[in-house]
Amino acid sequence: MAYPRLTFHGAARSVTGSCFRLETDHGDILIDCGLFQGSKTEKELNYRPFPFEPGRIAAVILSHAHIDHSGLLPKLVRHGFTGPIHATQATTDLAGVMLPDSAHIQELEVEQFNRRAARRDRGSVTPIYTGADAAACLRLLHPHPYDGWFAVLPGLRARFWNAGHLLGSASVEVESAQAGGDPLRILFSGDIGPDCKLMHPDPTGPSGLDYLICESTYGDRDRMDASADHRRALLRDEVRAAIDPGGVLLIPSFAVERAQELISDLSRLIAEGALPQVPIYVDSPLATRATRVFARHHRELEEGAVLMQGLKSPHLHFTETREQSIALDRVQGFHIVIAASGMCEAGRIRHRLKNWLWRDKATVLFTGFQAAGTLGRILRDGAKSVRIQGEEFAVRARIRSLDLYSGHADGTELRDWIKARLPVRNQVFLVHGEESAMQGLAERLDDIVKPADVLRPVLDEGFVLAPEGVQRLAGTTPPRIAPDQVARPDWHNDASRLVLDINEALRSSPDRKARAMLIRRLQRALEPDHADHGGEQGPGH
Repeated sequence: MAYPRLTFHGAARSVTGSCFRLETDHGDILIDCGLFQGSKTEKELNYRPFPFEPGRIAAVILSHAHIDHSGLLPKLVRHGFTGPIHATQATTDLAGVMLPDSAHIQELEVEQFNRRAARRDRGSVTPIYTGADAAACLRLLHPHPYDGWFAVLPGLRARFWNAGHLLGSASVEVESAQAGGDPLRILFSGDIGPDCKLMHPDPTGPSGLDYLICESTYGDRDRMDASADHRRALLRDEVRAAIDPGGVLLIPSFAVERAQELISDLSRLIAEGALPQVPIYVDSPLATRATRVFARHHRELEEGAVLMQGLKSPHLHFTETREQSIALDRVQGFHIVIAASGMCEAGRIRHRLKNWLWRDKATVLFTGFQAAGTLGRILRDGAKSVRIQGEEFAVRARIRSLDLYSGHADGTELRDWIKARLPVRNQVFLVHGEESAMQGLAERLDDIVKPADVLRPVLDEGFVLAPEGVQRLAGTTPPRIAPDQVARPDWHNDASRLVLDINEALRSSPDRKARAMLIRRLQRALEPDHADHGGEQGPGH
């Protein structure tokens, strides 16, 4: 093989499913092995076989514990992987709570799906992985400190740089020995944190690389002033605007780090008198367990003391059991609920939305990225009604967004981070971003990286990383899903919207006769041999 080969099996023109396979003469490794989120078309990839043989992977290097980077590791183990998983100590600790939680979600959602499928006489499915698979995966984790080289395979070594994104998050530098020449230096950015991140220092990294693989989640935008005081002031204003004696502020939140940041800021605002003394409920068992990990590592965090003070607030309550969660629907008076998941795709936030979304006394505040096709993105984009677990709900709640809690650098910060890594002797690959974000970041790099050297791989596309420059792999298998189906709403979203539109059209029909005519037209449209009748527009119109 001579030169390493790099194939992008996830986070390719989308922001989830991070998984990069590096094939070398020393063996094959993965950088990350994450869960796909977003539309059902993308999430279906989680159930399909890996596009490689798990037993042939010699090692995994994990950039951080977020599920879109780590969430398929138990599946990798389930299907034959037995090698080490290298990570920082904090990532190892967070994975210890996140992967078992992910397994529980897989098992619970499959059980619910199969129960509904049985009632409809449809086939059943099995979980992507189980709690036992997650436990087996955790036994393979090998922690390492930042800044120290460790051997991955003979002739292949790596080290972690603080990425400033999440507790334990890292950029991954890899050196691959080359016969008769200098080692090839490759840097995988992982997820890069913004400047002025609440709990972390600014991201770091080496310079003078052969290849750079960089995330681009917010590559096409610039955020407003993200100072701590300004962020808290904006949060204060959102809470004040949401206050209603019989209402609620729902904050869909990632359970790890975002929840802890919100706890810190909300508790501080109440303690300083900037907000009234309202109860804050953290409705997520994972967030509860992750908070304990953050507390153990608080001395590693820049605002660790603030977090610890916030955790002592008498207004803060954690709900762990199902019964405690259900009881939140009976809470009287204005209160705040922080619940997972951040994109409203799973977890307890969906139950809170079902109880509150149709009420005008409720406010839903998004504080992070919403992937295309997710319920969070649909709500944020202004939907008037949505379907949740097969039920239709009107959207009367106020929908708000405050993006200053994002763990990702914006376009300017990403450009500055890339500039600090120069010179990059060969190509820069942009990953972990939707099409518009990658295009925006590529344009920002025009004056520091030749446009021809900025590449945007598609799913399952492979490259030879030669010392003199990249070569696309010829004869690779087609991507598991077409590029135009990635990071976009799919037919499941369209079908859900169609059902909502039909119901609304029937409700707004003036009389029984009009409803009957509409139903007959719909029935005729579904007939296999339906032809154009009565002047109705046919295909292509």
